[in-house]
Amino acid sequence: MTILKSMLAAAVTGAAMLSGSVFAQGQDVGLVNLLAGDVNYQSGAAAATKAQAFMKVRQGDAFTVPAGAQIRLVYFQGGRQETWKGPANFKAGVQASEGGQPSEVATLPSSVPQKIAQVPELIQIAKLGRSGGVQVRGGGKAPRLTAEQQAEVAQAKKTYSQMRGSAPADDITPELYLYSVLQDHLLYQDMRPVVDEMAKRQPQSTDVQELVAWVKSKTQ
Repeated sequence: MTILKSMLAAAVTGAAMLSGSVFAQGQDVGLVNLLAGDVNYQSGAAAATKAQAFMKVRQGDAFTVPAGAQIRLVYFQGGRQETWKGPANFKAGVQASEGGQPSEVATLPSSVPQKIAQVPELIQIAKLGRSGGVQVRGGGKAPRLTAEQQAEVAQAKKTYSQMRGSAPADDITPELYLYSVLQDHLLYQDMRPVVDEMAKRQPQSTDVQELVAWVKSKTQ
């Protein structure tokens, strides 16, 4: 098992331990990809708590968005992306939210949702590396990709350009998608401008800073 795969396994295990029995309350249906303000959510019978950026959303999660707050989430099945601005209340369904109308709705390309689903684990990998749990410096030479892999990366970059052209300025979903594809192929040098773009668009995000630091450590 490679170091990266070991870190991913640790990240998934850690996420499971943090979530505990909540996993049994519903399937993961989406991901929060933008959060501004104090948005609360309640999952099953658990007490209401604050939503977190890049957390996964489970079917049945109920969200309360106060005035002045905002949340954006993408559904894995169907690629529906919703932006909710407070005051608003809604509940996560399987492919769309229930109760009320989101402020904005977009549909992401079909290849995007499954890659976006990896984002929490990728952030956890970056944090593990930064915290000293696993010290990995330098990624060495970029691996030689097969023709099929090269085509996948080329298509991902094309999809990224299309998404970036229509996405809001503060939406880093296009970058997260491309980051995930490049990470799959260990193309760390290619990831540097991607994380730099994330940092420009969400400079206050600590999660983005973790990704920036991780990529920097792999390209030194």
